[in-house]
Amino acid sequence: MSVVVALGPVDHEVVRAVLGPRHQLVTEPTEADLASASAAIVRAHVTVDGPMLDRMPHLQVIARTGVGTERVDVVEAARRGIPVVVTPGSNTNAVAEGALTLGLHLIKHVSFMHNAVASGEWDARTRVVPGDIDGAVCGIVGWGRIGQRLGSVLTAMGATVIAFDPFAEIPDSVRAESLDDVFTQSDFVSLHAPLTAQNRHMVNTETLGRFRPGAVLVNCSRGPLIDLDAAHQALLSGQLGGLGLDVFDDEPPTIHPVFSHPNVVLSPHVSGLSDRAATQTFHDAAVGIVDVLEGRTPHAVAKVGAEG
Repeated sequence: MSVVVALGPVDHEVVRAVLGPRHQLVTEPTEADLASASAAIVRAHVTVDGPMLDRMPHLQVIARTGVGTERVDVVEAARRGIPVVVTPGSNTNAVAEGALTLGLHLIKHVSFMHNAVASGEWDARTRVVPGDIDGAVCGIVGWGRIGQRLGSVLTAMGATVIAFDPFAEIPDSVRAESLDDVFTQSDFVSLHAPLTAQNRHMVNTETLGRFRPGAVLVNCSRGPLIDLDAAHQALLSGQLGGLGLDVFDDEPPTIHPVFSHPNVVLSPHVSGLSDRAATQTFHDAAVGIVDVLEGRTPHAVAKVGAEG
């Protein structure tokens, strides 16, 4: 019987149902369990690097929940002949819904309206006018599964969607010629790009200066895509109308002054962890493990050099 270790909390019922009797799941592995492990399921906050791989000398496969692999040394794993299985598509709808939720919260000024009612300041409702998705220009950076799903929902709500992704085929009807076009034309910008060395802090003082004044920005992708210091200054000046964050440079994040701004809404990297999405993610990760251990080709394996 092969040993499958959980590096981070997993839904053990879902995983065990897929693994079956031939593969044993260990949810709180000891050093001895790691030493004998044939497979590992890795959650987002766990780092798997060379020293960690040294502790698992018999490892045949790693399953990383989601698609981001910046905490897994994919190059070193490949050097050792260990594929890193990922689970694309399992949380597509959940993350798209999460991005839309953060955006609508800011566009409709939900926090302000709530506080007005809760504090008995009914007349304060006239000081802020809720915005609309209908008729707005909504920019999407990253035209993968999540970006496409969000685009379809926004289009159905009456928005004009424009999208930029240098690596994806985007329909002419929504394709922006440059990242700058997305930033300068959009009332609402949602980031869905993987993190690379080239796009770290793609949202910075310079690019924020080209945003449409008062635009709302949401990030449900990778924290380092945004320079938070620059975003804070843009909020203070009014150049940025709202900021929604589900992801951060470090998680849990160090408290940043931007967190206290009234036009900021935060969530702890949970947009992809809805009940349905989490179940599907763990199921797909377990299927990938079984496929490798039983000699089949897994559905999706992280590419060497991909960072997120």
